[in-house]
Amino acid sequence: MQLRLIFLGTSSAVPTSSRNQQSIAVVRGGEVIIFDVGEGMQKNFIRSSIGMNKRMKILITHMHGDHVLGLLGFLQTLALNGRDMPIHIYGPEPLREYIEFNRRLLNMNLTYDIYFKEVQGGVVVEERDYAIEACEAEHSIPAYSYLLREKDRPGVFYPEKAIALGVPKGRLWHRLQHGEDIIIDGNVVKASDVTGSKRRGRKVGISGDTVANHRLVEFFKDCDVLVFEATFMSSDKAKAIEAMHSTARDTAELASKAGVKLLVLTHFSARYMDTSILVKEASSIHGNVIAAEDMLSIEVPYPE
Repeated sequence: MQLRLIFLGTSSAVPTSSRNQQSIAVVRGGEVIIFDVGEGMQKNFIRSSIGMNKRMKILITHMHGDHVLGLLGFLQTLALNGRDMPIHIYGPEPLREYIEFNRRLLNMNLTYDIYFKEVQGGVVVEERDYAIEACEAEHSIPAYSYLLREKDRPGVFYPEKAIALGVPKGRLWHRLQHGEDIIIDGNVVKASDVTGSKRRGRKVGISGDTVANHRLVEFFKDCDVLVFEATFMSSDKAKAIEAMHSTARDTAELASKAGVKLLVLTHFSARYMDTSILVKEASSIHGNVIAAEDMLSIEVPYPE
């Protein structure tokens, strides 16, 4: 199944001529999972051609404007484009009031239903083949980091083993391939009898705004891709401490300890027009670092 990250906004509190405020779309098969909705992100969403009427979840890390002010405009844009599928929204409890109050104030008539769930840490979303977990971040207001974790996939299917056990090709093979045991001629054929070892799914981490800390090292352990804020250079460490953000060095040290495969820096202060200097700082610690740009698209391959 395809797993793709599309960056719809990569700036911090102040947008620039080339960077919207924070928003990341994770496209997984026919579903879209959006993390944060900074102001004006719907323009890049339209440019991405993701599609207006797909299964959709929206997860908000915290209630700062550069992460949530675009939500109302995005919801309205979807409605004006004829969306009729429901949207599930997750975030801190004040997000519910923010949505409901502004919908009344602006007389927003949406063409679809919204379902809200408060985030309090732990498992936020539980689907058949993936889950999304939340971990309390360390910021100036209550905030969360998120981890999208695919569940293990069945091992490689060996047709010759199925044939040897008398399983005819067709529907029963399909069930075995998907990890389901079957009964044939009164005998149980286990999926493990005809498949190899289970294969690990992919892991994608989204930091939101936070100070890098040991708790997040454990939370993001072995991520295939970690998107982590790098608002400042280490030369501006005092500013990072005051605003409770991370420097590029902080982020790289966390990613290195966590064994992250690819580190993607984002949430850049507008003072850094050239983000290569942040990548250079992080790359001195972690071996695989890139800087996010608006409309950057990253395919996440399976581990094997």
